[in-house]
Amino acid sequence: MDNALYVGLSRQMTLRRELDIVANNIANADTTGFKVESLMLETAPRSPAMTQGGPKPVKFVLDSGVARDFTPGGLHKTDAPFDLGIEGMGFFKISTPEGERYTRDGRFRMDDTGKLTTQDGKAVLDDGGGEISIDPQKGAVTIATDGTVSQGNERVGKVAVARFDTLSILEKTGDNLYRNTSNQQPQAATDARVHQGMLESSNVKTVLEITRMMEVTRAYESMAKMMDSTADLSRRSIERMGKVQ
Repeated sequence: MDNALYVGLSRQMTLRRELDIVANNIANADTTGFKVESLMLETAPRSPAMTQGGPKPVKFVLDSGVARDFTPGGLHKTDAPFDLGIEGMGFFKISTPEGERYTRDGRFRMDDTGKLTTQDGKAVLDDGGGEISIDPQKGAVTIATDGTVSQGNERVGKVAVARFDTLSILEKTGDNLYRNTSNQQPQAATDARVHQGMLESSNVKTVLEITRMMEVTRAYESMAKMMDSTADLSRRSIERMGKVQ
């Protein structure tokens, strides 16, 4: 295959991946605490398919990973007593069967046993690593901006808010949760403020993502046309050489 077709194919593969990421951003524009993502690219030199003429080595376009923008989204009011939004940088700690996870999604609830959990039943952890239990018989729950959970004059726990010095160590695991992929231990996010009855919106700017989707689609179509033209040129060259012989 012609070198140009190989290079074009490598670019098409990254454009398809980028289109998937942009589409996912748009689909999650209304997901609480979702962080917009973008594709990272790199060029890699490879040996050319055809050694006669042309550059050596040939540079291909490769997918080098996904970048995530952790800029906080805006807070909107819900008045639900267990909805929590974080102002500033930080993550809620969640207990899962696979280990500790982190999230900006503060749509919490009280389960049948009185535990503070995520919507699918995973326990929200306090600053000591334990679960937070609430007694429905003791009245309304108040959650202060430092995460302290109270009923009346009694303190029943403190919602942990953790921060990481390097956010690139966080890996998505599904359900709006992140996993710490390093040995770096999270620290208490003392500068963050917890707001009861509020949730964080995603930081996706829908208009920008739709515009980006159109740009990626046009680039993919242009690359397809270029590859078709290159293949047609190669075919005609071979036909002419055949006639000369």
